Amino acid sequence: MDNNKSHQSLFERIKYRFIGAPRDINEPSIFHKISLIPILAWIGLGADGLSSSSYGPEEAFKALGPHTYLAIFIAIATAFTIFVIAFAYSRIIERFPHGGGGYMVSTHTIGSNAGVVSGSALLVDYILTITISLAACGDAVFSYLPANFLPYKLPFVMGLIILLVFLNLRGVKESVTFLAPIFITFVITHILLIGYGLFTHAGEFGTVAQRYQGNISTDLSTIGFLGIMAIFLRAFSMGGGTYTGIEAVSTSMHIMREPKVQTGKRTMLYLAVSLAVTASGLLLCYALFDIKPIIGQTLNATLANQTFSGWYLGGALAFVTILSEGALLMVGAQSGFAGGPSIMANMAKDSWFPRRFSALSERLTMQNGVLLMGVTSIAVLLYTKGSVTALVVMYSINVFLDFTLSQFGMAKFFFQNRKKDNTWANRIVIHIIGFILCFTILIVTIYEKFGEGGWVTLVITSTLIGLCYLIRGHYLKVRKGIRQLEEILSLIPAGQIPNEDPANPNERTAIFLVSGYNGFGLHSWLSVFREFPKLYRNFIFVSVAEIDSGAFKGVSEIEALKTSIKEQLAQYVKIARSYGYAADYRMDVATDVVEAATQLCEDIVREFPKSTVFTGKLVFRQETIFQRILHNETAFAIQRRLQWEGITAVILPIRVNI
Repeated sequence: MDNNKSHQSLFERIKYRFIGAPRDINEPSIFHKISLIPILAWIGLGADGLSSSSYGPEEAFKALGPHTYLAIFIAIATAFTIFVIAFAYSRIIERFPHGGGGYMVSTHTIGSNAGVVSGSALLVDYILTITISLAACGDAVFSYLPANFLPYKLPFVMGLIILLVFLNLRGVKESVTFLAPIFITFVITHILLIGYGLFTHAGEFGTVAQRYQGNISTDLSTIGFLGIMAIFLRAFSMGGGTYTGIEAVSTSMHIMREPKVQTGKRTMLYLAVSLAVTASGLLLCYALFDIKPIIGQTLNATLANQTFSGWYLGGALAFVTILSEGALLMVGAQSGFAGGPSIMANMAKDSWFPRRFSALSERLTMQNGVLLMGVTSIAVLLYTKGSVTALVVMYSINVFLDFTLSQFGMAKFFFQNRKKDNTWANRIVIHIIGFILCFTILIVTIYEKFGEGGWVTLVITSTLIGLCYLIRGHYLKVRKGIRQLEEILSLIPAGQIPNEDPANPNERTAIFLVSGYNGFGLHSWLSVFREFPKLYRNFIFVSVAEIDSGAFKGVSEIEALKTSIKEQLAQYVKIARSYGYAADYRMDVATDVVEAATQLCEDIVREFPKSTVFTGKLVFRQETIFQRILHNETAFAIQRRLQWEGITAVILPIRVNI
């Protein structure tokens, strides 16, 4: 592909300057260069989980009201839940090493209907992850600015979304490297905050225990054990936002460095330990310091001010600690841009989303998914006016819907395969425990938050699921129509005049753009063969092996794709030669089919000057905007490019009766 600056438009030069030059798919070390080692994956994906400690533990503690003695049990339950979910997802990583998270688990273990529910829930959740993280970041930043700056908060948050879109268009690794200092600052300051807080109050554990023992006795005599459990479960579920970033690792396995499974599991371990220590540590500190809510100040801010009050420059350290929380929320939004496009790509390959969402850009990023995540996040931001309170209500439901389906699916899988796996009983236990925990939190969260705005999340998710069914229904109808066409064309007998002569550059040549050996290509070839008999003596079949998110998983997958395309092109050559014509094929691999196909055609025309390019395109009885969105305009784009190069290109309509 020619990327010489003299052939680039002004737009292309600007794009390459800011986004970066195209990456070479055929470079042997390309997967190594763009993948993440565990520490970088922890920064890029673990930030969502760690940043939730800015509001998850606080929500749980506030829900306790005067029954703060339960904070100790909430801290233990939180750490236990984190490790259970993380361990369960480590098992999922082993089973699904190419990523996809809950969507892939639900699809393959329960069914496609459960898969689309899980995938849609995850997508909405990732959009909310981006929005709530950056909105909370805006709150943290503007809480230290004069009140007259508040009208600029919404534009500021929108600017952060656009910045992350820009960074992710460059590549996930580039965006993670840029955000790493923020993550490291958060970790260091919170180690000091929690470690020093617990150390300085270690001598008060006995006093606190006695006080709490008295509170427990009082509550047992007044509201009873069931009343205490009800308060505990409500507070535990209200802190559900703490666990929302755990799945990001299993969803985004495509960005892990080889060996992917080991890298993913190590990243999950880093995430689980750091999140459990931070979330449960903060809850313990709230209890030990007897933190009380202060209007206009988070519990973490109150805790930081009290912890560092006796330090030299303690006020500055408290400021940096809380500011790092706000900044980490921006890093946490990165997991939405890493996981969301991955889910879209997997759903696109299964026909739940438009096919273009599985395509890769020249920078080998899921460009369409990144852009859609950015646009929808801005829309949600404007709808909620950047209110973190409103976003928190919308946030927790979907992630536990996905967790519940994933754990149920894995438990079902091991139970169904119990005769093949002697260790199934040991393996299934963690998923049963995970299912019970997640389902409990899901039910309580829906009950508590439905009337407060949780219904909005359910409506949006249900609408997305309905849209997915419409898209898949259309693709299935098209596939059925194409199968009928292929059944008819499969009856074409081979010719009886074999020709083994090489193609003659002086003869008229028909160049066919095909996507593989299928009804499309055969229909195009037969149309020219019948409509222009004896006019063309050479047939050249051209195909570009598109490297999408499905193929871009390793060198072996790309090589397998090349081999498959070569074998299919050889079938075209064989049938054309059997009718007495000279035939050959050309192929390339690329992420941009239009660019690569145009370049191939130009090269062939230089070799065979008397050439005409033919390509097929689906035509419907009544074409709608919906159909135009679901079926790309590749044929027209290639035709336009070739016409401007002086090469005749003809689009052959292929009728599909739907």
